[in-house]
Amino acid sequence: MSNRKFSSKLVDGPHQAASRSMLRGVGLTDEDFKNPLVGIASMGAQVTPCNMHINGLADIVNKSLAKENLKGMLFNTITVSDGISMGTAGMKYSLVSREVIADSIETVVGCLGYDGVITIGGCDKNMPGAIIALARLNRPGIFIYGGSIRPSEQNTDYVTVCEKTGEFAKGSISEEELIAIEKISVKGPGSCGGMYTANTMASAIEAMGMSLPGSSSQDALSEDKKHDCGKAANAIKNLIEMDLKPRDIMTKEAFENAITTVIALGGSTNAVLHLIAMAKAANVGLSLDDFSRIGANVPVIADIKPFGKHYMSELNQRGGIQPLMKLLLDKGMLHGDCLTVTGKTLSENLLTVDEQDQQPLIRSFDNPIKSSSHLRILYGNLAPEGAVAKITGAEGTKFKGKARVFNSEEEGNAAILNKFIEAGDVVVIRYEGPKGGPGMREMLKPTSAIMGQGLGDKVAFITDGRFSGGTHGFVVGHISPEAEDGGPIALIEDGDSIEIDAESNTINILIDEITMKQRKDNWIRPSKEEPTGVLAKYKKLVTSASLGATTD
Repeated sequence: MSNRKFSSKLVDGPHQAASRSMLRGVGLTDEDFKNPLVGIASMGAQVTPCNMHINGLADIVNKSLAKENLKGMLFNTITVSDGISMGTAGMKYSLVSREVIADSIETVVGCLGYDGVITIGGCDKNMPGAIIALARLNRPGIFIYGGSIRPSEQNTDYVTVCEKTGEFAKGSISEEELIAIEKISVKGPGSCGGMYTANTMASAIEAMGMSLPGSSSQDALSEDKKHDCGKAANAIKNLIEMDLKPRDIMTKEAFENAITTVIALGGSTNAVLHLIAMAKAANVGLSLDDFSRIGANVPVIADIKPFGKHYMSELNQRGGIQPLMKLLLDKGMLHGDCLTVTGKTLSENLLTVDEQDQQPLIRSFDNPIKSSSHLRILYGNLAPEGAVAKITGAEGTKFKGKARVFNSEEEGNAAILNKFIEAGDVVVIRYEGPKGGPGMREMLKPTSAIMGQGLGDKVAFITDGRFSGGTHGFVVGHISPEAEDGGPIALIEDGDSIEIDAESNTINILIDEITMKQRKDNWIRPSKEEPTGVLAKYKKLVTSASLGATTD
């Protein structure tokens, strides 16, 4: 089989002289036309620490491709920053960026006939966006993670600053102390350093086999990360020669490996949303119930932030997630016969992994942080189509309280910061779903404010929006149907009793069916300014959070 399956159609023969002429204009030679063309999709940008170094990594990839007789074709796509836009209207664009990234990579590669694709991303939506594109294109591809930021010398990070804002609102610290933490907590390139969404998705992709072994835990500023970029060239060459494509790797079993690894690591709720979306692009049937099925038998054993003590960089010093995956494989919890971008199976990749002592970061199965998944899929009269909870048990597993209802994140956050929320309240923030936002904003600011005020085990929080990987506490998101569609969350009134049970996996409003029907009959969608541009397109196309909030 030709290793120029796609590029040959653009550059071979006299009838393609005009195409070759354009390519000569960007520097291609006669020799380049004989070699496979490999697209390098860089998400490098100066807009966020997560991605500020990625164009440099792309250059390493490009130079390495030349040594393998491959011609790299570098292009950029976008990134936004959850951390910068958090709690503002700008956050509406965050989840939208996943779709824009996927669409843009697909557009460039599909148009220009690249025989393989290497994608390089850092911030949260880069990773699922890249994988969705690779799955759609289904030609040899690899994802490279830009790497994790190291914590400050004072062991603080971005999430620390968010929670300190809550402490400031409570009066526990001064503004000067808050700003002092602000100034020291984020230093240099790399994605947020805990098991937040970026590191969660990087780990999921490695477990799935779509990135090189060991790549998900590497520091952004490290020789290991540079070496990882160099190795990608040989790997993509091998994949092209084997004609091993993303859908050959991204099987149902591979997604189950990703879910298992994410649970063991105590990963972000966003993994549920993104893995379902990635699976859809790969034509793999994956649902909320798969998370419950797998999660019933997988413990949380990683003591990593946000609810643990440690950072990803510390885990990297102990071998990253590979020793953990070997442990899971030996326990029969992973499918070892899944193919990976190395051209080998997962079992073959793990065969040479040292069984390093990962204590105290990775606990034994006899002493887990939680004996089953922290990612709980809840159903009930508040979430007939499902909701996603992140409950470790540290704040309990059951909660019953009175609803405090807000129709936007801004309203809810103001109430928390102004100390209007009390122990026993269930904070309800709605009209923040995929359509209602639109964009399904993350609720890190209000949940961090709750934690900072010392209410993490005294207050529950529910929303049709979603959460940052840095969120912890008694929180339930992705409630479906969302308020914008007239889902039951739209019908809650102040003072209603709400019961959440993460053992029976239920979430209910304690009112009778007649009252619920009356409210539904009388419900009127709140009026607000309709979005324009990309947000309007997104609102028109996006599916329910329970289906991955996709626009395909």
